[in-house]
Amino acid sequence: MKAIQITTLDGPDALEFNELPDPSGDDKVVIDVKAAGVAFPELLQTRGLYQMKPETPFVPGAEVAGIVESAPDGSGLSQGDRVAALPLLGGFAQKVAADPSMTFKLPDSVGFEEGASFLFNYCTAYFGLVERGQLAEGETVLVHGAAGGIGTASIQVAKAFGAGRVIAVVSTEAKGEVAKQAGADEFVLAEGFKDAVGKSVDIVVDPVGGDRFTDSLRCLKDDGRILVIGFTAGSIPEVKVNRLLLNNISVVGVGWGAYALTRPGHIGKEWEALRPHLESGVLKPIVGDTYPLEQAAEALQSLETRAVTGKVVLLP
Repeated sequence: MKAIQITTLDGPDALEFNELPDPSGDDKVVIDVKAAGVAFPELLQTRGLYQMKPETPFVPGAEVAGIVESAPDGSGLSQGDRVAALPLLGGFAQKVAADPSMTFKLPDSVGFEEGASFLFNYCTAYFGLVERGQLAEGETVLVHGAAGGIGTASIQVAKAFGAGRVIAVVSTEAKGEVAKQAGADEFVLAEGFKDAVGKSVDIVVDPVGGDRFTDSLRCLKDDGRILVIGFTAGSIPEVKVNRLLLNNISVVGVGWGAYALTRPGHIGKEWEALRPHLESGVLKPIVGDTYPLEQAAEALQSLETRAVTGKVVLLP
């Protein structure tokens, strides 16, 4: 099979497109990959900056969709099933082996590109908003980076699970339209968002970090929560905890991978909560740019420039 390998930690330009042996079946589901999701952690992996640091050489790619080539007995999966899966590594390839517990049958209405754009972003959004953030019916949610993969997923999950109003924060008018396409009620530009929104928000979804964090705290009502999901802006903000005390607000960590991957069956429970909304079309991943497998470097570089909207996908 053809696959992308990280052989040195010199950034996306150093990726190699190589011929490798097909993955072994054994107790794994072997999947003929039709689409592979591209995410910020893979960009970090090309420089050895992500917490998961496999020995080189390795094949990156944590999220795929495709067709089952073989599956172990008792897995509930059969040859020919359409699936979405989290192999965690190895997805930037024509074939990959995934654990049965992290392989899920795709509804017929969901395409492979959408399937490869679903699990990481939507499980993270669900974990943040519902499990960690305790989203209540009718609450107002503010979403930073709202045109990206996590952002668009958070907009849709907030709506699906009862938010009354979702405000998207974006850097351009064009990205604002993408956020509205995803289901946001309105958008505001990142420059000056605090004044535009005021103290009207119950939950802030923040995968960006950086300088806007303090202004996000100022947007929260009493009992408000800010969900810390990531730091795509590059800098990690600091919190003056007296602000939390005086305003009765909370900063909530959302480390989905560290939590879910150490609790067998947890991702399956999240999938079951999300699946009816995926089947109905209420949750519909926004697929951004697509690239052939051999152009994985260009796909990762597009994340670095923060020019992308929706989920970037490779097509083996």
